[in-house]
Amino acid sequence: MIRRSFVPPSPEAQAVLPVLPLRPVGPEFRKTFLFAAPLGFLRASALSFLCFFVLVALPASAPAQVTYDQILHSADSPSNWLQYAGTYDGHRYSSLSQINRDNVSQLAAQWIFQTPQPGSFENTPLVVNGIMYVTAPEDLAFALDAHTGRKLWAYKRALPEKLRACCGHTNRGFAILGTRLFLATLDAHVVALDSATGNVLWDVQAADYAQGYAFTVAPLVVKDKVIVGVSGGEYGIRGFIDAYDVATGKRVWRFYTIPAPGEPGSDTWSSPEAAARGGAPAWVTGTYDPGLNLLYWPTGNPSPSDDGSGRKGDNLYSNSILALNPDTGKLQWYFQFTPFDLHDWDATEVPVLLDTELDGKPRKLLLHANRNGFFYVLDRTNGKFLFAKPFAKQTWAKGIDVSGKPILLDTPQPGETEGVPTCPGAAGATNWMPPSYSPQTGLLYVTAREQCDVFYTHPQHFVEGRLFLGSMYVPSTKVKDWGAVRAIDPKTGDIRWEYKEFSATWAGNLSTAGHLVFTGDLEGNFIALDADTGKPLWHIQTGSAIYAPPITFELDGRQYVSISSGALLLTFALPAPAR
Repeated sequence: MIRRSFVPPSPEAQAVLPVLPLRPVGPEFRKTFLFAAPLGFLRASALSFLCFFVLVALPASAPAQVTYDQILHSADSPSNWLQYAGTYDGHRYSSLSQINRDNVSQLAAQWIFQTPQPGSFENTPLVVNGIMYVTAPEDLAFALDAHTGRKLWAYKRALPEKLRACCGHTNRGFAILGTRLFLATLDAHVVALDSATGNVLWDVQAADYAQGYAFTVAPLVVKDKVIVGVSGGEYGIRGFIDAYDVATGKRVWRFYTIPAPGEPGSDTWSSPEAAARGGAPAWVTGTYDPGLNLLYWPTGNPSPSDDGSGRKGDNLYSNSILALNPDTGKLQWYFQFTPFDLHDWDATEVPVLLDTELDGKPRKLLLHANRNGFFYVLDRTNGKFLFAKPFAKQTWAKGIDVSGKPILLDTPQPGETEGVPTCPGAAGATNWMPPSYSPQTGLLYVTAREQCDVFYTHPQHFVEGRLFLGSMYVPSTKVKDWGAVRAIDPKTGDIRWEYKEFSATWAGNLSTAGHLVFTGDLEGNFIALDADTGKPLWHIQTGSAIYAPPITFELDGRQYVSISSGALLLTFALPAPAR
């Protein structure tokens, strides 16, 4: 059963939340109430009945809430946050500067929203004209008044009891176009919701969750398509990236991240059987270059993740960046970071796009801080490798050769009884948490994890729908893990500064024109750093570990910053000016 609830918006939200006409009521109608004005206690019942009557009577028509031109030029409207990374290039940078390094110490909480579902938010909220759209664990979703955090509607998906989701029942956010919100679900469906009500407009099944397929990704809208990548690499699935028609939900194309027998790249697997269950999921949102009309999507580990005895070869297209034509899904080029991976080093980190000069020439670059411990720079027009440098401790490679291939150290492979200590550990030198690039400083801000594991191999037979890891890894006990935000010069790979954190963290980053970088840590601190130096300027204890990136937006001339912490969503601003 899908449950929705509606709560009257605050008076401040009335200007940005008109009563939108809804479609005529059909047999599937659930009781829905949308309030058009502030309600007095004594008038609530009468007005609720009146609103119910209006919703039943009005025909289906509503103005578009977000146009594609707005998404294409998201950087021009910093008062909103219209897509997962803020902009197509993955920068997570805002030109808002009301909150800056001189006054950030005055930040104060404005409101807190708590989901009823325990677990950790990993979402990036969207903000559109004063309304915030939020997803939460177990595929809960909410529309909030961004002024106050008051809930406007709620959506809850009826999920199967025995989901196959290896790494938490999380969701990383919505995409939006027009009045449609797009949600990819844990039971491997893609759903369109009405942004005014939370009502389901279409719901399509992408794959069978019982086989280990799932979605945790925030979708990406490109033109008239909504694009998603699948999770499930720990279950021996065959990974894919899908595009769906935004109006109907019809699947337009599918790109399998493991080639079929006879296709280019199929010879990088030791057998068709190994390839058929070879993983290569695509569970982190990609980026898009409208000028080149290329979609850049990262892929994850081969399966089983740490036992290569049954999958000899490079295992394409695992641990890669795929450049796809978003109209057709055709592969234009690829680059693989970690061939024949034995350490679960997904390349599912956000690819950041940058136009700049390199070696005296204008270049279109793709920046990628990889889980294997190296920072890579590619030419995004053709996938050509330009250079790579370590950005965290690594003990597995001498370096990266001129073609982009790792030069392996002569170390033993993990065994069943003899473990091999390796840095970085299975969680990587970074992971899914998004970086941020500031054009103001010319620096890329990356969450780095300093943590090593001891890897063992445990071969296992493949059983559909069961975990297929072929391994075990345990943290090294010799050195405590720790984390850092590192500012990397994308032209050289040099680390300009770092801000050290007590534990290896999972928070993403946001940079702003106020010369600030916002981040969080595993101890629950929400932190503002000087973007030029890394000096800590402000922090607040949120009460739970932070597993999400911050966003910023503006309402009525006032800048806000939001961050998820545990089951909370907290929003901050400077003190309101006196009236």
